[in-house]
Amino acid sequence: MAQINFKGKQFVQNHHLVVSYHELIPRKDKSKTDKVSLHDNLIIHGDNLLALKALLPTYAGKVKCIYIDPPYNTGNEGWIYSDNVNSPMMQEWLKANKPVDNEDLTRHDKWLCMMTPRLKLLRELLTEDGVIFISVDDNEITNLRLIMDEIFNGLNFVACVVAQLNPRGRTLDRFFAKTHEYILVYAKNVNLDSSLNLLEKVGDQLDTYNKKDENGIYRELELRNRNPVFNRENRPNLFYPFYANPTTGKVSITKDKDYFLMVLPRNSQGKDGCWTWGKEKAGANIKSLIAKEASTGKWRVFRKDYLINDNGDSATTKAKALWVEKEINNENGKEECNEIFGTCPFDFPKSHYLIKKCIALGSNKDSIILDSFAGSGTTAHAVLEQNKEDGSKRKFILVEMEDYADSITAERVRRVIKGYGDKEGLSGTFSYFDLGKPLEIESILSGHNLPSYKELARYVFYTATGEEFDESKVNEGKYFVGESKEYEVFLFYKPDLEYLKNTALTLDRARTLGKINGKRRLVFAPTKYIDQDHLDELRIDFAQLPFEIYKLAK
Repeated sequence: MAQINFKGKQFVQNHHLVVSYHELIPRKDKSKTDKVSLHDNLIIHGDNLLALKALLPTYAGKVKCIYIDPPYNTGNEGWIYSDNVNSPMMQEWLKANKPVDNEDLTRHDKWLCMMTPRLKLLRELLTEDGVIFISVDDNEITNLRLIMDEIFNGLNFVACVVAQLNPRGRTLDRFFAKTHEYILVYAKNVNLDSSLNLLEKVGDQLDTYNKKDENGIYRELELRNRNPVFNRENRPNLFYPFYANPTTGKVSITKDKDYFLMVLPRNSQGKDGCWTWGKEKAGANIKSLIAKEASTGKWRVFRKDYLINDNGDSATTKAKALWVEKEINNENGKEECNEIFGTCPFDFPKSHYLIKKCIALGSNKDSIILDSFAGSGTTAHAVLEQNKEDGSKRKFILVEMEDYADSITAERVRRVIKGYGDKEGLSGTFSYFDLGKPLEIESILSGHNLPSYKELARYVFYTATGEEFDESKVNEGKYFVGESKEYEVFLFYKPDLEYLKNTALTLDRARTLGKINGKRRLVFAPTKYIDQDHLDELRIDFAQLPFEIYKLAK
């Protein structure tokens, strides 16, 4: 597999591993919910690299669908490379602290250095059947494809969708008036059928469903494989005869007095082809097959393709890799943004219909959808509208690092929920969080910037077990953090230096942990005054704060 090399690659390959976990500070005043919770729809204000790392304890392996619209790196966007990577060269980039522009000969390197650790964390957040959609244009499509092949494995490439977002074309372009951008699609595991959905048929796709019987509306599809590449020689298992009743048109795979007219999969030149179904499948679905005489006098077999199947589901189709619907145009995105804000704060906001299409393809009715370059909050708009249309309970997670995270990103979601213009409000809530201080080992040791109980609980639980942390299970009064597959986890801690200096796991404290329920107890505390025999008796594994956190990490 081809690999991409760029300046700084060796320094960012594993940068996501050394990024500190940060606190997520709830902001009730900016939320639209009665109870702020990390299990609500989320809007997070802060650097998206740090925010993605902070989400791991709660959402690793939980996000079904990701849509991101990162900087296109046109040289005119004003984005600044700001990741604090421990390298003299990278520190020089940071020292410059100026926007990446057309004069910057390392702008493609910087873009790849910025994207690499974020893409690695995004992959960790995806479910096994998760899928990621990335909007991009000609400036970085080649580089993005190569770095995605490395991080996601090229075998998990799904499609490079061409999306027509400006049908009239950009008149400022030098040679061609560009009409389109791309959406690069990768699955975490492309072999899982649940990674991507088929789309429900709409509009003129339904025109061919023009027949009806006692089982419903259907269309007829010829059972012969019309691709000339496939024939009797290379698909012998798909070449066999049907026997038709010329009066009723019914067919059988066995010949008798009622079914005697042999029909073979031959083309108009009389050459042997093959069927699209094997004999076993044809026999199991024989009632949906029908034979008809063509104007040439040749007989053909058709299958009835019903608009509504036996499970009550509508007919579906594969998504095409060319999207030209007028609803997805950038102009439409600008108009809806103007409706919401009066004057749109962005030049080229995506239409929420574009993201709805990604959501329809990549999520289920209870999925989590994440956008870590949230901008004006279009993804949340799309999720809430999709929920209303199909009665689903999808959740969104938005991350926005700019100062407008509240005034634009969250404000759009507030207005969409309330209703704007002549648009009816969409049901939904969200919890708003600011990215807080890092959970640094040195801080705990020195007593400076001590994290809250719940934030340290999230950190030790996830790093020690690798499992999802549920803050609703925390009982600080009983030092209980949560339960993993192997452990009940306890934490003796307060954000107080005197407490840390004077608190130890003693025999008396160990006996207050409650009844032993079969699992071992993993207990974090500043130190212990209890011998190993009593620890074994009480089924306790002791982990000293903070030194054992890394040793237990999986």
